[in-house]
Amino acid sequence: MSEYFSISDCDVIGFDLDHTLCRYHLKETSRLIYESFTRYLVEHKDYDKDLLILTPASWDFCFKGLVVDLEDGNLVKLAEDGTVLRATHGTNNLRTEEIIKHYGSKREWKNFNSLNTSFTKSTKYYFYDNYFDLPGALLCGRVVDMLRKRGNEVNSDFWKDIVAAIDHNYNTSAFKEDAGWYFPSVKRDPGRYLQPCSESVKTWLRSMKSAGKVLLLITSSHSDYCRLICDHILGKDWEELFDIIITNALKPGFFSLVPQQRPFRTLVNDVEESEGLPSLDKPGWYSQGNWPHLHQLLKTMTGKPEPKVVYFGDSMRSDMFPASTFGNWETVMIVEEMEGEGVPRCDAAKTNEAQAEPQDKKGKFEISLWTTSSPDSVPTNPAPPATTPDPQIPC
Repeated sequence: MSEYFSISDCDVIGFDLDHTLCRYHLKETSRLIYESFTRYLVEHKDYDKDLLILTPASWDFCFKGLVVDLEDGNLVKLAEDGTVLRATHGTNNLRTEEIIKHYGSKREWKNFNSLNTSFTKSTKYYFYDNYFDLPGALLCGRVVDMLRKRGNEVNSDFWKDIVAAIDHNYNTSAFKEDAGWYFPSVKRDPGRYLQPCSESVKTWLRSMKSAGKVLLLITSSHSDYCRLICDHILGKDWEELFDIIITNALKPGFFSLVPQQRPFRTLVNDVEESEGLPSLDKPGWYSQGNWPHLHQLLKTMTGKPEPKVVYFGDSMRSDMFPASTFGNWETVMIVEEMEGEGVPRCDAAKTNEAQAEPQDKKGKFEISLWTTSSPDSVPTNPAPPATTPDPQIPC
């Protein structure tokens, strides 16, 4: 990666889907995600029904960058060197002396090096870095509160139930089977949760393809959910915008699992073929896969030994870190919070949404922005912007 780059110099332009090209109504989606997990815990694991009751103030607990320490039920906010800045046990703030008791006088979180150098899954902690994950942080905190109220020991056992709730709602057959609560709700009323892309974004995508760029869509969402989203946000002809579409990519493993890489698979009626492909030899729609095989195809398509690739995404764990570290791709991170910091929106974004209340009256789940960090004149997307452990939450 270079310190500066121009998108016009890139041969390949890649996009994540959820909270990148597809922007969600955060308030509605966050509530749905929280409810989907919690209803499973209440109905299948005998958790307290009170977990379903939320006040508007409850959401103030959520912000990106929280780490849940699965060994003791603490949620911590870290400095860039791993120092614990703030911590809660469940949703209850820990005082300075309590933080020192847990983490020592230097307030060092012992798993920081593992998180900072790999962003891989761990049985000891989970890192919340995107809006699809964030409601889970609130749920973890409230589950720990419930366990303490019951007088139960707090350890990593509760995480097994959280993962089961994720699996119930997001496994690859859930969309087709109308299982869980998340997919049936989005299928029933996609406009309540998804924001259509503006014409300026569609024009931008078409112009890049007309200029000879190779366009990629790489998402951990399964193919049927991807199709629903893209039909709604880009239109029925959306497949024509992309040369290569990869669903159920299982990021970050798509980039990082080398040499134990997953093969690409073809799809028939949204069902993955059982035989994996030994290589990727032509553009098209695929499932799972790996970066090295994709890289070989991109070399063939561009006619260059090392094509220059830029990838847009919203997750540090699933998009930014693995794409830059393992793929040596340029990356552009989508950061909705920038609007809350006063970064102005482009004119297209302002005209694409209904008149809303003044920004200073909005909470973090009511403000949104699609902003890029590229030095090129990439349009601010007025209509796009979560990964959880496998099984795959859409990301």
